[in-house]
Amino acid sequence: MTDTPKQQLKETDRLPSSAWVRFLRSYGPTPNNLTLFDEYVLGALSRAKVQPIHLSTPWLEKMALHIDSKAPGSLLIAGTAGDGKTYHCRSLWAHIGGAPKVWAETGSVKEHRLTDGRLAVFIKDLSEFNGEESDLPLQRLEKSVLGKDDSEVVILAANHGQLLDRLRDLERRQGRDHPLRKPLQECFLQTGPPPDRLAVFDLSRTTSRETIDEISKVVAGHAEWDNCLHCSLKTTGKVCPIDENRRRLLGESDGGQLVRRLGDLIEVARLNGLHLPVRDLLALCSNMILGYADPKGAKENLMTCADVPKIQENGQISKASIYSNAFGANLPKRRISQRPIFLAMASFGVGEETTNAADGLLVYGKDDLKLQTDFERLVALDPIYGATVEFRTAQDGYLEGHEGARLEGNFSEFLEMLEAQRRRLYFTLPEAEPGYPHWSMTAFRFAGDYLAAIESLKGKKSVSENTRGRIARGLNRVMTGLLLENADRIFIASSGGFTQSRVSVLCDHETPARRQGGVGMAIRLDEETGRPQLDVSLSPGPGNSVAFDLTPIRYEFLSRVAEGSLPASFSNECLEDLLAFKAKLLRMAEIVRKGGSDSYDDDLGEDTSALTLNFIDIEPGGRGFTRPVTVRLPA
Repeated sequence: MTDTPKQQLKETDRLPSSAWVRFLRSYGPTPNNLTLFDEYVLGALSRAKVQPIHLSTPWLEKMALHIDSKAPGSLLIAGTAGDGKTYHCRSLWAHIGGAPKVWAETGSVKEHRLTDGRLAVFIKDLSEFNGEESDLPLQRLEKSVLGKDDSEVVILAANHGQLLDRLRDLERRQGRDHPLRKPLQECFLQTGPPPDRLAVFDLSRTTSRETIDEISKVVAGHAEWDNCLHCSLKTTGKVCPIDENRRRLLGESDGGQLVRRLGDLIEVARLNGLHLPVRDLLALCSNMILGYADPKGAKENLMTCADVPKIQENGQISKASIYSNAFGANLPKRRISQRPIFLAMASFGVGEETTNAADGLLVYGKDDLKLQTDFERLVALDPIYGATVEFRTAQDGYLEGHEGARLEGNFSEFLEMLEAQRRRLYFTLPEAEPGYPHWSMTAFRFAGDYLAAIESLKGKKSVSENTRGRIARGLNRVMTGLLLENADRIFIASSGGFTQSRVSVLCDHETPARRQGGVGMAIRLDEETGRPQLDVSLSPGPGNSVAFDLTPIRYEFLSRVAEGSLPASFSNECLEDLLAFKAKLLRMAEIVRKGGSDSYDDDLGEDTSALTLNFIDIEPGGRGFTRPVTVRLPA
């Protein structure tokens, strides 16, 4: 039943931020996902009568400059779902003087006469045209771009895949190769320039650490939160979880550490090849502030102001933990699977990953004299989401319960609380905390070194020797299948044939782990992807090297192997990638030998009845070395 205006007035007086919170909630991971549509946002703003969320739009400024420059041709706004294509389209319409009322009218094509006489044709979203209906707007685009018709400038918004699919369909029905499809495909893959007379603005290339930093500040620092100063939910020492979470997201209690570490996760996900659109990052921030782990306490696991009094009364504020909300722990698994951002956050395993030291602190810290200081400093200091009354009670029950009860799993509630505490520790552990490195609470335990290596390369500096040595050890162990400790050289080994043997003891070639005189391994920054790239050169001069794209998961794989993990126990996909890299190096080694440009060779000498093979042996301590063995061939 809909509230009467009188009831709404009372709620607004008593809970002055309620309209804003309801609007922000619509950005969250609700089942209906209404903010998938730009039109819904406009309607919601009108109903809520709140100020909108304004984000910087650097692409919009470039689009406006392009239109204002009177450059010939048309404009394509490309991206994936949630990148803001329709928003940019609408904003550009407003920039050229288009009437908001006309934009709001039904119809997917909007036209506006520019001051220079050209007709601006806005195609709001290609997905609104079914099948052959898209022929007409694509023909107008083709006429402008390929036909060099300057009477119109077409502004087309479209998903990458959808646009390419429509162009392929045109090719099939018209029996020709569409001249725009291949150039656009290469442009989307970042391997080619855009077609002539078509300015391409690809919004999918914009999401980064800076994006989540801006969104968190804009959402948590929005002017509508000022109304909370007069809210009854904060009187007499009460804690409002909504206000608490937005203050923590704003960085008031930790100097912004929470958002920096959130940015680290977003950056690792991006470098692993995952694109997270602005819409998803807005959903993440909304969920961090409004998320609640009990649907009985908050409908659809997202709080409104009206939910808070009951949550306060029941003493269950900890279920609103911003640290758990960041990983979607408040959401049903089905809803997590519907949003790439929460799948990405869950993939880090925060809450499940841990160390003996961290769990020892959380379980025994309050009683163990050696851990009490750390417990007070790292856990008890936070009475809202850390050492809460509920946590201490469950902890006492776990410690005082008999062993049989623990084995029977009667302490599932405490174990769930442990997961929540691990998530909190990831965000709250101080930098370089001795004994409790925060990356150890994730599945990417070496991600900190990986990100540090990128920063070094951006600053035109070498990566640390620890990182370089770990990469070399990992490569050696994958290429040979032996537990080698060498960090100064790389062995390119085979098993003596073309088998898929994982253990290779014949060294075809060895090269320094640091580039010297044009030979050896160099670690460079790929400007296109932003990732480090291994470049292993087997001989001076161009054309004698093999490159390997070092993604975060590949670096994690090499690091785990370097520290003693078995290759097949972490990621078969990573192992196959490394073995393919090894195969390329073996082929390059053969090319270099046949070209006579390398000092290492199968030394037949003048005696063609003998063959020298280099076997890899291991000294005590794990250091590998090559041992030549001469084999006599039958006459």
